[in-house]
Amino acid sequence: MPAIEILGLEKTYSVGFWRKRLKLALHPLSLTVEDGEIFGFLGPNGAGKTTTLKLLMGLVFPSAGSARILGREWTDPSVKAQIGFLPEQPYFYDYLTAHELLEYYGQLSGVPAKQRKQRVEHVLDQVGLRDVQGVQLRKFSKGMLQRVGIGQAILHDPKIVFFDEPMSGLDPIGRREVRDLMSQLKSEGKTVFFSTHILSDAETLCDRVAIIHKGELRGVGAVEDLTSSVQGTVEVIWHGSQVPASIKALGAGCHVTGDRVRATINESQQDAIIDALRRERLRLIAITPVRTSLEAYFVEKLRRAETTAGSTK
Repeated sequence: MPAIEILGLEKTYSVGFWRKRLKLALHPLSLTVEDGEIFGFLGPNGAGKTTTLKLLMGLVFPSAGSARILGREWTDPSVKAQIGFLPEQPYFYDYLTAHELLEYYGQLSGVPAKQRKQRVEHVLDQVGLRDVQGVQLRKFSKGMLQRVGIGQAILHDPKIVFFDEPMSGLDPIGRREVRDLMSQLKSEGKTVFFSTHILSDAETLCDRVAIIHKGELRGVGAVEDLTSSVQGTVEVIWHGSQVPASIKALGAGCHVTGDRVRATINESQQDAIIDALRRERLRLIAITPVRTSLEAYFVEKLRRAETTAGSTK
């Protein structure tokens, strides 16, 4: 059973002051997230990521469509006890300590009193805040506040956690800490659905990703599948310090580093370069398919979307 099924969710807003007009913020969106995976929801600012999350959380109402979470309607009150949510810009009362805040959220989310203290202590350990649990939140860094936010989202041990831009505004160390926490949640069997525009984090973490642009789904799949389908190139590495003329004639892009040569060539020329190395009696070290980055795939999808939109005007 999929953890999340989005079935044609659509959102239209009225904009303007005097003569209001309708703006389609989210085109009919259909998407499935499998149980136990980390799913990245990618897109530039204003693409519709936060709108989608707000719809799934029940914070705004859809213009059309529906969704199912854990096999039940997303509006079912019993579903709320099984999900955790971290908004993009959470606000916590500055003069509470981390321990006090989690204690409050424990009561709010219905954690039994007998289990609450133990659960709060466990989550403080989990998010790395045990040593500063008595410090007021106004003295926390952005990364520490994000960890507190993750703590409140997982305090009641939900089956699915939703994060809206969890790495936004964090330094490299803070982003690494959040990535580690998300990987830990997956290892515990939880499903993680998070939106981001930081593509390197998605490429590192995600089992699958979806790309949304101007409220419309542009692509979905495993990172390896999406990036491998873009570029049919291989990198050939051999032992040596020079590039034979027969290999240069193939049009390979070569780079010599120490006693190794790296050549990038179209995969259709792979057999030809191997034959050339054999004739030159050069020792082959490795042949590796060259995958484009998720960033390159993302930019290409957005470029095609803009081109298509321009041609229809």
